[in-house]
Amino acid sequence: MATHPRSLHALLGGGAVADVLLWRRRNASVAAVMGATAVWFVFERAGYSFPSVLANSLLLLVAILFFWAKSASLLNRPLPPLPNLEVSDVVVEKAADHALVWINRLLAVGHDISIKRDRKVFIQVILILWVVSYAGTLFNFLTLIYIGVVLSLLVPPLYEKYQDHVDEKLGVAHSVLSRHLDTIISRAGQSTKQKKTE
Repeated sequence: MATHPRSLHALLGGGAVADVLLWRRRNASVAAVMGATAVWFVFERAGYSFPSVLANSLLLLVAILFFWAKSASLLNRPLPPLPNLEVSDVVVEKAADHALVWINRLLAVGHDISIKRDRKVFIQVILILWVVSYAGTLFNFLTLIYIGVVLSLLVPPLYEKYQDHVDEKLGVAHSVLSRHLDTIISRAGQSTKQKKTE
């Protein structure tokens, strides 16, 4: 077996999320799959919409807190324990920093396509967008999210178990796809040169 410089657990962040994704915390992983399935069933199969479920849940929460607070004052009991309901500046700055990184990556890809005229990146972006578009015609958005959640909980442990075999097969597939992509790019370059000379 080949040694890997970083473990899959470290690549997934190394914390509790990595433990759940790799099924090292089985109860939490099962709860995540069951929760995702329940949410998908409620919204997709039972016909509820997200705004109605959210509004009804908040309505129930507000009613419970209101009656709890009223009964607490009448019965000389403590008020319901509520955390400080505000978002800190640190959380907002962290989220903005992460969003900035992703936005700059997208802009860099756009720059490579439009300014540098990088055909390889252009074809890769077109293929990815076509696959996303095709998948969007097969499933609705919520089902795609559900499939993504389930796959994110099933693929990492399988990959960790069969990492050497998967890496070998993916390496072969990558080299074949790269050769085909290079052939397409070179043919596209030749056809534009021929059109310019005519």
